[in-house]
Amino acid sequence: MKQRIPYTRPSITELETSYAADAALNGWGDRCYEYIERLERSFAAHLGVSHAIATSSCTGALHMGLAALGIGPGDEVILADTNWIATAAPATYLGATPVFVDVLPDSWCIDPKRVEAAINTATKAIIVTHLYGNACDMDALLAIGAKYDIAVVEDAAEAIGTEHRGRRAGSMGTFGTFSFHGTKTITTGEGGMFVTNDAELHERVLTLSNHGRARGQTKQFWPDVVGFKYKMSNIQAAIGCAQMERVQQLIGRKREIMAVYRRGLADLAGMHLNPEPIGTANGAWMPTVVFDQSTGITREMLQAAFAEENVDARVFFHPLSSLPAFLSRRANANAWSLPTRAINLPSFHDMSLAEQERVIDVVRRVVHASSKHVSGLAA
Repeated sequence: MKQRIPYTRPSITELETSYAADAALNGWGDRCYEYIERLERSFAAHLGVSHAIATSSCTGALHMGLAALGIGPGDEVILADTNWIATAAPATYLGATPVFVDVLPDSWCIDPKRVEAAINTATKAIIVTHLYGNACDMDALLAIGAKYDIAVVEDAAEAIGTEHRGRRAGSMGTFGTFSFHGTKTITTGEGGMFVTNDAELHERVLTLSNHGRARGQTKQFWPDVVGFKYKMSNIQAAIGCAQMERVQQLIGRKREIMAVYRRGLADLAGMHLNPEPIGTANGAWMPTVVFDQSTGITREMLQAAFAEENVDARVFFHPLSSLPAFLSRRANANAWSLPTRAINLPSFHDMSLAEQERVIDVVRRVVHASSKHVSGLAA
């Protein structure tokens, strides 16, 4: 059997291990937050935002951010039906209702027109997800938020390195959240980040992140409100600090991998890779191929072909409204159709050109076989 090509894995060097070892040996007592605060400063500087709070996950960052906005029972939060469940879950934790709208067929990101159509008096936030590193239409979405005085929240879990008109994903909305899971462009193993330019919102989230203890509170062990425990550990942050020193290299490598796929698959008709419209930069977290329905190529065909070659390619996100936890919304036609004819391609940082060529060859063989089948039917 051919050697396994994994879906993704992080890039860890001696820099990361040396920082982690230092945190494990010395990061206690007065130094217990040293790497955490350093990571927050470096990440805020990278994004060009005023405030950053390191968290145990992107889900936790989103949960605290929505809580700090005062979202609760009776409120509605609009988001794309094409998402991982972690984007919807925090709204449900707070007793709010997630409202799923369709995505655009070309970017696979939330459709601004569908967002505006879903707004009512109960709407308290719009969560926009830069899916697989693809940039949302932030001009339209921010304009809608401003028009209706509704917070626009950026789920940038998959979008480190993504830019829209010179601004980094996660830095444009009321607040942004990021994931440092082991599959992401930069990692702390598990972990995330809350970012904002709103000083008051930052203070509210900072309080919530420390069991409700306000930064200015002088009494020991005195929570002012009931908060959360979503802190990142100092050891995790140490790994993150090393990753941030290499962030441009890591983003650049992901973009190189995407470019190889673009060149190797460019001549295939009816196939689309992650878009990069003028005025945007795709962070290239997850190269994904989507086929036109006319090609006859299905998710199952792609899964079978990759499994045969011992390549770990993953499926496109199922629509959230197809899951047992939520009401079905089949009217979201793109969200329901895209996953049936798409696949995520492996893209780990130290992937070799030979491994990428193996992946490209699988896609090309599926297309060739499908074309022969379609031609046979036509004859």
